[in-house]
Amino acid sequence: MPVQYESIRAEHVQVRTGAGMFDVSHMGQIETSGPDAEGFLQRLLSNDVTRLAEGGAQYSVLCRQDGGVLDDLFTYRLAGGRFLTVTNAANHHRDLAWFRDQAESVDVEVHDAHDDWAMLAVQGPAARAALASIASGELPPRMRSAELRLAGVPTLVCGTGYTGEDGCELLLAPDGAGAVWDALLERGVRPAGLGARDTLRLEACFHLYGNDLSEDRNPIEAGLGWCCKLDTGFVGAEALAEVEPDQQLVPFAFTGPGIPRRENPVAAPHGPGVVTSGTLSPCLEIGIGMAYVPVADAEPGTPIEVDVRGKARPAEVREKPLFGHERRARPGAQ
Repeated sequence: MPVQYESIRAEHVQVRTGAGMFDVSHMGQIETSGPDAEGFLQRLLSNDVTRLAEGGAQYSVLCRQDGGVLDDLFTYRLAGGRFLTVTNAANHHRDLAWFRDQAESVDVEVHDAHDDWAMLAVQGPAARAALASIASGELPPRMRSAELRLAGVPTLVCGTGYTGEDGCELLLAPDGAGAVWDALLERGVRPAGLGARDTLRLEACFHLYGNDLSEDRNPIEAGLGWCCKLDTGFVGAEALAEVEPDQQLVPFAFTGPGIPRRENPVAAPHGPGVVTSGTLSPCLEIGIGMAYVPVADAEPGTPIEVDVRGKARPAEVREKPLFGHERRARPGAQ
């Protein structure tokens, strides 16, 4: 996926006002099956996999024993006791190795499914109408999936996304992706690139692994305690039960000029912090970002300063999401 097709701003606004599509085939997929598949994933993933019904989707994190985050993931329960887990592209091989290492003593098959799937994300207020016009049946609701034909191509259609807008993510055979892409183009869905994907997710306050999440940060301080069901005993749960975070990940917005960037130092009333993600918001037209700050400074409205190339820029902590409060402010609790 290119950084941009036309311009980041134009593609961003298209997704917010109409419909855009992203070729996210670089994402990884791991298929898990076998008699112990559910129990195996319950041990690895932070959420309660037993609550994931067939056709359902669930967000979770993958942790080390010490609670550090290895990745954040979406898992879909498919027919026949199979599970499909979507990994971040840069982490796929490490995640796959972690799955396989943990599977050595259980009756489960872990399959690297990356080459089996192309993946398209169709997002925006007009996305579902465009998809419905080429679908063989009813589209799934939020956090559900359905096996349909799109433009005649068998597709796993998932009610998930990474933009804060409605829409679906599509998993389909690579040789069928072009036909679906072209059919959506004909219906006014415009391509969007990696740049708009980042600005959209940041306005929605969705985490980006490697920026807002890492092995050096735990999901509690990252604000992802809601998807960490400690009583399931997942890897890392014991360590997380003892966590009393000194810092918390918060969204913020500049109250004056400037654009924040990753690793900009933050001065907060109770101590230093650091920006993890930053950009100029195409919709709000101000600098926005996320940063780790002392827990005492995490309340919305708290004034902070961000050091941008040696100049202190005034900002304040805001509520999630930074744009679109009427929309969901997290990838999906289940």
